[in-house]
Amino acid sequence: MTSRLFQAHAKRFAAKTFPALLAVFGLAASCHVLAQNAPAPSADRSQAPVIVSGTVPDEATRAALLNRVRELYGTHRVVDQIGVGNVTAPANWSQYVQQVISSSPVKQVSKGQLVVRGNNIELTGEVPTESHRLRVAADVSALLNPTYVVRNGLTVATQDQSLLDTTLANRIIEFEPNSTTLRPTGQAILDDMGAALRQLGGKQVQVIGHTDATGDRATNIVLSQARAEAVRAYLLRAGATPNSITTAGLGPDQPVATNATPEGRARNRRIEFRLLAN
Repeated sequence: MTSRLFQAHAKRFAAKTFPALLAVFGLAASCHVLAQNAPAPSADRSQAPVIVSGTVPDEATRAALLNRVRELYGTHRVVDQIGVGNVTAPANWSQYVQQVISSSPVKQVSKGQLVVRGNNIELTGEVPTESHRLRVAADVSALLNPTYVVRNGLTVATQDQSLLDTTLANRIIEFEPNSTTLRPTGQAILDDMGAALRQLGGKQVQVIGHTDATGDRATNIVLSQARAEAVRAYLLRAGATPNSITTAGLGPDQPVATNATPEGRARNRRIEFRLLAN
């Protein structure tokens, strides 16, 4: 998946110490770039952000993981949010994690997420075929010792979702500030999306609104839902089938970039199109 998000994160209750957790989002050729951020055919996919966040046991582990990510994807793409806390990790955990992150099987996954929670590994994302789906998980398991358990959550990518991703390309549907009013550039993108939806023949698609983390979370969730509804209304006026489009507003909860910069916040304010299973 192109951009990668690493999230290491553990909780502490009473006197208990929980396992180290590292989640890597956006693996291989299409990274954590949602539909509205998928690169155009001519775009350079190597520029998608790699967000690294969470908690690991010590500074040495943090530095080793961060350095490996930077080696793989370039320092300019990596957003460092890793912390050090009172968590535990199995023997040689950092080395195993680096090995998995760097592996060819993981690089075959698009729009994926790799979560390492102690000795448990969860791998999700898209692969081209069913044989790829089975082989990737098996190959990852082969890199680890028998104490690790790999959960295969991979799915086979569909041409229909690829159509939505390619149509939206590396473009963001823009609204007027703090408003549900579409800007002309946003309307032009939706005209293209309307044509793509017609090719899907009424298949179910969800329009998902996202915001940056500025301001109150509850207000942002309401705004993201309202913007998703505005997109749906525009597509219906353009001829989309009413019962083929649903909406959701997730506010700031699924960022694809850092909220610490204007550029990152602009990427997080976005509309995503997801094909739903029939």
